[in-house]
Amino acid sequence: MLDESLLDTPAALAEADRRGLLRGAAEAGARVRTALRHATEAGIGQLQPDGRPRAILIAGPGTASAGVAELLTTLAGAACPVTRVHPTGVAPAPGALRWELPGWAGPVDLLLVATPDGNEPGLALLVDQAYRRGCTVVAVAPTRTPIADAVDRAHGLFVPMASAPHEPPTPYEPPTPDHLREAGIPGTAPELSEPRSPEPPAPSAPGVLWALLTPLLALLDRTGLLTAPPETLEKVADRLDRVAERCGPAIATYGNPAKTLAAELADSLPVIWTEGTSAGPAGRRFTAALAELAGRPAVTAQLPEALAAHRVLLSGPLAAGADPDDFFRDRVEEPAALHARVVLLRDRPIGGLSAAPAARELAFGHDTPISELEPEEGGELETLAELIAVTDFAAVYLALASNA
Repeated sequence: MLDESLLDTPAALAEADRRGLLRGAAEAGARVRTALRHATEAGIGQLQPDGRPRAILIAGPGTASAGVAELLTTLAGAACPVTRVHPTGVAPAPGALRWELPGWAGPVDLLLVATPDGNEPGLALLVDQAYRRGCTVVAVAPTRTPIADAVDRAHGLFVPMASAPHEPPTPYEPPTPDHLREAGIPGTAPELSEPRSPEPPAPSAPGVLWALLTPLLALLDRTGLLTAPPETLEKVADRLDRVAERCGPAIATYGNPAKTLAAELADSLPVIWTEGTSAGPAGRRFTAALAELAGRPAVTAQLPEALAAHRVLLSGPLAAGADPDDFFRDRVEEPAALHARVVLLRDRPIGGLSAAPAARELAFGHDTPISELEPEEGGELETLAELIAVTDFAAVYLALASNA
């Protein structure tokens, strides 16, 4: 059950937010600026690329890597194929995953590693493999981690992951010699005198995506695969700041789009429909954030395909009209029935032939309520950032008010 009264009580929200999710959402713009500074200090602005890579490979754990890969695929378009490298199994080290490059990967390809942890021995081995194949390697990860060491051995480019403004840089706990041997990483470990690393942030936590994505946008802008110069990334940071002002905990629900969306999704199955190229990744990220932060399932599809894909879903037992108001039903003992609610995300005002009217007609025809989000006008990265930021806040509010 969603405690809607908590949404308009900032002190109660702060007390419930033990993971610092609201602060992380509010600091997304600051993360972009810090990440851009780290990219500049790492020398990305001075790179003189020989040409575009044949393909871009992206590796990293969970939703962090998935979100980065989807966004880069969308923004790069047909300029260069982007492939996400998935774990293929379990490595010898306890709890480690095994990663393998595709057989075709070679000297004309670029491997990007994006991880908010940096301690995965399997990813360090992947970097070593890429070096042997002749791939160029670029990584964004916390400093003083095995990934940083592996990129240094591979003569690649390492960009420190931007911490939240209130967080110290993540310290590095060196692995034991046995751990190194089991993972297949050569060398011996130094003395274990460093403090233990704190638990890494959840891959869907607000701010993590921008800390990983921003340096890679700057890199691919430098290679000519997309357009993301520093002034554009500054505009993205400004847009994220404005969303934080509109969606912050001090803003009442009636004037707060994120709180409003969270309240509308109470006891509902979110059916997320997206329209426009940039809205697709935002919808899939919202689905991941709802699951990881709020423990809520959701389904997503792009318009117009969603009309056929979800037609039966809206006419089945999840439709609002599927649960008649039975006078004899025990409303105290029985939980409320779960009904679908459509969330329509559009990346910008769309002229011409839009599927949105048909989507509304389908939803209302099955007594299914609908929520809509459409960003202010701006560049592609700005509108995408606004959709991601508002839905990030909504997922956080849903998590806090549901005691997730």
